[in-house]
Amino acid sequence: MTEIEVKVRVDDLAAVKEKLLAMGAAVFKERHFEENTLYDFRDRRLAGRREALRIRRVGRKAFLTFKGTPQKSRKFKIRTEYETEVRDGRSLVRILQSLGMIEVFRYEKHRTVLRKGTLLVCLDETRLGGFVEFEGEREKIARTARALGMSKKDWITKSYPALYREAEPGA
Repeated sequence: MTEIEVKVRVDDLAAVKEKLLAMGAAVFKERHFEENTLYDFRDRRLAGRREALRIRRVGRKAFLTFKGTPQKSRKFKIRTEYETEVRDGRSLVRILQSLGMIEVFRYEKHRTVLRKGTLLVCLDETRLGGFVEFEGEREKIARTARALGMSKKDWITKSYPALYREAEPGA
């Protein structure tokens, strides 16, 4: 599957949520806590290719996600993404470790997910502040962001780990 997304840093996620609801969006997943852990080989070969392997924990559920090398795009982050739910997150960690992989980065957030047609809009509360993440078709992302008063110059295509490393060197 191809993922197309952008993020926008915002000060007031509640106001964005209200605007989205007024525009016809619906809450798809209520606010929840997520723990995200990235794995790589000791030689960092995935990072060298700008790929990522992540385990996301949400409550008792675990999801394994592979994100491919981003495609060239000036305004959007576009990459192949495969994700599957895993029954036993602890065993998954043991499998990855047995393959020689190590934990390279961990971050947490609270996330609320809204849906407007085929567009997903995630309201993320992180240690770095609030972010709105749009995922879907380019035109729908642009139209919805514009309707929320967000300019393309505000769009962020960096991953959360990249944003954390910029804000917290050594993270």
